[in-house]
Amino acid sequence: MNAWTIVTITVIAVLVGTILQRLSGTGVGLVVAPALSLVLGPAFGVLLTNMTTMVSGFLIMLSMWSSISWRHYGWIIIPAVPGAWAGAWLVSQLSAAWLSIVLGAIVVLAIVVTVSLRQLPELTGRPTTVVAGALGGLFNSTSGVAAPVMVIYSRLSRWDQRSFAATLQPIFMTMGALSVVMKLGMGTVMDGPEPDIPLVVLLVCIVVAVGLGLTVALFLSRYVSALTARRMAMTLAGLGGVSAIMRGVFQLVA
Repeated sequence: MNAWTIVTITVIAVLVGTILQRLSGTGVGLVVAPALSLVLGPAFGVLLTNMTTMVSGFLIMLSMWSSISWRHYGWIIIPAVPGAWAGAWLVSQLSAAWLSIVLGAIVVLAIVVTVSLRQLPELTGRPTTVVAGALGGLFNSTSGVAAPVMVIYSRLSRWDQRSFAATLQPIFMTMGALSVVMKLGMGTVMDGPEPDIPLVVLLVCIVVAVGLGLTVALFLSRYVSALTARRMAMTLAGLGGVSAIMRGVFQLVA
């Protein structure tokens, strides 16, 4: 696969993920992580996904600032720190094949749980928040996907949807930053895509794609409901997750 193809697929994945993120509240990690893992490899693909959520979370956060619950944010992010560290360590221990399988399995399992668990008991205590934050940090580092954990937590805690969607943005931004810092600090991700593409080029493409995605989402919000966007995100994520599992299995048996 040549450099232009890799850049094009990266831009399309980030663009679609950002649009769905803005329309439904979730989408970037679910869509981008499986796609980039197939193109760039699971370790580097998830690292780039973490960087994408930093950019998208920051930009979307600015437009939803007044609805953010900083108290919820703080209690989730504090336990996310050790979770992100554990995830970065796990990435360093797994081969590319097993990491691809783990990533795909997390995505598929998260979708199944999110869709099937409609009625959940009310759990509003602090331990629930701490567990959600730790698992979110762990899943974000290993697979780039923390949204399903947060969705389940919002249902358990009966979190108001408007405040939840807004607070997710700084949560995603910070979890992405934690994952990037942990991985780079531990030397977890050393190899980039083949052929070699400068990281700065990929980062510029991500920023441009996120900005364009937010602009397109502003227009589409008049015609596409949040429910439709969420279903699209789940469908694309499911396909990507299954593909990641198949790739990992093929690598193991090859």
